[in-house]
Amino acid sequence: MAKFGLTEYSAKQGRIIIAHPGFDFDEFSAVAYQFILALSAAVVEKQCDADIHSWLIDFEGCRLILKGEHYSESFWIEALDISASQEEMKFIAGLLERGF
Repeated sequence: MAKFGLTEYSAKQGRIIIAHPGFDFDEFSAVAYQFILALSAAVVEKQCDADIHSWLIDFEGCRLILKGEHYSESFWIEALDISASQEEMKFIAGLLERGF
């Protein structure tokens, strides 16, 4: 199983940047599924463009977007509704801070 950690948590912007050693854009699906399973979240919808994966996920009734970008080799979560997702984002950031 992948090891995930916290790179940055911005509550104001509703964004969590996830640390994952050796992020590879072509392997996003496998890594994303490991992350989603570890959170006990569910995939609602997937989209892949030329350089970015965007997955709409459901985490405890909260809709978030899980993204992976090729050029920056970044992997992150964005809240669709920042004010309504604060508790869930804080919880996920705490899990990532401890690593899983």
